[in-house]
Amino acid sequence: MPAKLRMARALAKAAVASVMLAALCTANSALAEDNAARPTIRTNRWQEDWSVLANPALRTAPFDPIKYIPLQPGNPQSYVSFGMTLRERFESLDAASFGIGGTKPDSHLLQRLQIHADAHLNEHWQLFVQLEDDRAFGKANITSVDQDPLDLRLAFLAYVDTTEKGTFKARVGRQDFDFDLQRFVSSRDGPNVRQSFDALWADWESGPWRFIGFVSQPVQYNLVRPFDDTSNGQFQFHTLRVERQVLGTNELSSYYSYYQRDNVRFLDATGNERRHVLDIRFAGKLAGFDWDLEAMGQAGSVGAKQIRAWGAGARAGYTFAEFAWQPRIGLQLDGASGDRHRGDNRIETFNPLFPNGYYFSLAGFTGYTNLIHVKPSLTVKPAADLSVMAAIGLQWRATAADAIYVQPNVAVAGTAGQGSLWSGVYAQLRADYRFNANLTGALEAVHYRIGDTLRRVGGHDSDYIGLELKYAL
Repeated sequence: MPAKLRMARALAKAAVASVMLAALCTANSALAEDNAARPTIRTNRWQEDWSVLANPALRTAPFDPIKYIPLQPGNPQSYVSFGMTLRERFESLDAASFGIGGTKPDSHLLQRLQIHADAHLNEHWQLFVQLEDDRAFGKANITSVDQDPLDLRLAFLAYVDTTEKGTFKARVGRQDFDFDLQRFVSSRDGPNVRQSFDALWADWESGPWRFIGFVSQPVQYNLVRPFDDTSNGQFQFHTLRVERQVLGTNELSSYYSYYQRDNVRFLDATGNERRHVLDIRFAGKLAGFDWDLEAMGQAGSVGAKQIRAWGAGARAGYTFAEFAWQPRIGLQLDGASGDRHRGDNRIETFNPLFPNGYYFSLAGFTGYTNLIHVKPSLTVKPAADLSVMAAIGLQWRATAADAIYVQPNVAVAGTAGQGSLWSGVYAQLRADYRFNANLTGALEAVHYRIGDTLRRVGGHDSDYIGLELKYAL
């Protein structure tokens, strides 16, 4: 079957599915939104609490019989809940890596289907299992972040105990976690395949303090057959983190992480990577202003070479809440080190660890490595459930000795040691709309105008457009 015909059929199926989903969840949510006590559907489905449906008067939506199934009579905290999330995203991209290396225009459909069972045995114990099936229909170059046949996404046992002194939480099994704006540690919701960790997690919360610790092996994804994803000791990630609320509910946090991966390859280093990470962050809001400031230092080794790398990011803005459409003027500044001297005993290329894939944009034109990034933006809310953001991003390399990188940290061939610091400028337009409690949509368009360094190695200006619908019950 010709590729264009397969793509047309895939898009037709997606359109039909989207119409059916919209009709289905309109009926589902019209009733649900009348009850403020009902839980909000979250990106991490295991964080939802459906115990409010112990009250039969609140079981008004069509799928409530499977959202709350009591286990112990008389105990509202003992129940089983079933759910599903389906995300369909159509993408059109001129070419990955700006067309360098022979990549061509690519239009495709990404589909992510998740099904979960959430068993709350009582007020202390939770057992959560989620299966995920990810498909990339019509995509020219399919990678492990695009497609993963049916596999175990999450499966963990959690324990919670709250006393007068504080709250203790623990989880063991396959799970996900993310920090802050997910610059460096995320569940990777941007790409089609999310990031899981086989981990042991514990945290203690008391007053303004929170202490977190975990040991983990990040899950590595295979494209061949169902249930073939694995983790092993060759890839490890462990963290100790401290958080404190300051100046009200503003947050000051810091963490140390140990990142280990065997047999890695950088432009100027190969071997086993052992990276020590120290991160500090301050974020909050005050009188219309909002800010999120984060800095990370990295040390260790790759093979025989010593690591000395850094990354930093800042987002700040002011919202004119008293004006129509509540305009927010924002500014984003980001920087990450690159390797300044090839052939020496030091590797300065920053490792962004587990980025979320949409911090810059969904287009994938920008990686958080060897980067200086300045991005002013304007966000408005023409309606309560509609948000529109327009931005301009200007980009340079931190050093011309290292390459230009695209997401997540892939070097563009032929750019290391060539040309100037200037990488290019992009325009971004994004709209997010909440149809109802169950259905959301998003549209994003990006145009990237490249600099001379990319043009000299065969690159060209590139365009991206993505249209997404997500339904959850």
